[in-house]
Amino acid sequence: MKGVAARSSDLITREKIAPCGMDCALCMAISRNKDPCPGCRGPDEGKPKYCVQCKMVTCSRSAEGRDGQFCLTCDSFPCRRLKDLDKRYRTKYSMSMLENLGTIRDEGLDRFIDKEKKKWICKGCGGVVSVHRDNCLACGYKWR
Repeated sequence: MKGVAARSSDLITREKIAPCGMDCALCMAISRNKDPCPGCRGPDEGKPKYCVQCKMVTCSRSAEGRDGQFCLTCDSFPCRRLKDLDKRYRTKYSMSMLENLGTIRDEGLDRFIDKEKKKWICKGCGGVVSVHRDNCLACGYKWR
């Protein structure tokens, strides 16, 4: 697609995995040419308002969320909020935060990142595809 920066698999990093298990490298907001989002663990500057106010990141129980903690370490895991988010993403985007967090818990963050790189790399251009679209944002390859 025109106007969308090519994305690299280098974007899938530890710092881009949100407390809820979302891989922020797969979000459309991170690939914007103007004011790209730094991801949930990054600074609030440049983020869409709905991301700054995200209940998963600002949850009082996950005050350490930006410091590498995940919702799976919470006594309330999985809370209603996370279950609702997971259901929406499974239904709309064929991606599960709960499965992501399970992989992180059972296999470790590095193994999860390796799996993400295999799953979300575009077969057409080698960039990272967006979970929010059926076509690669960089080359238009229909991956889903």
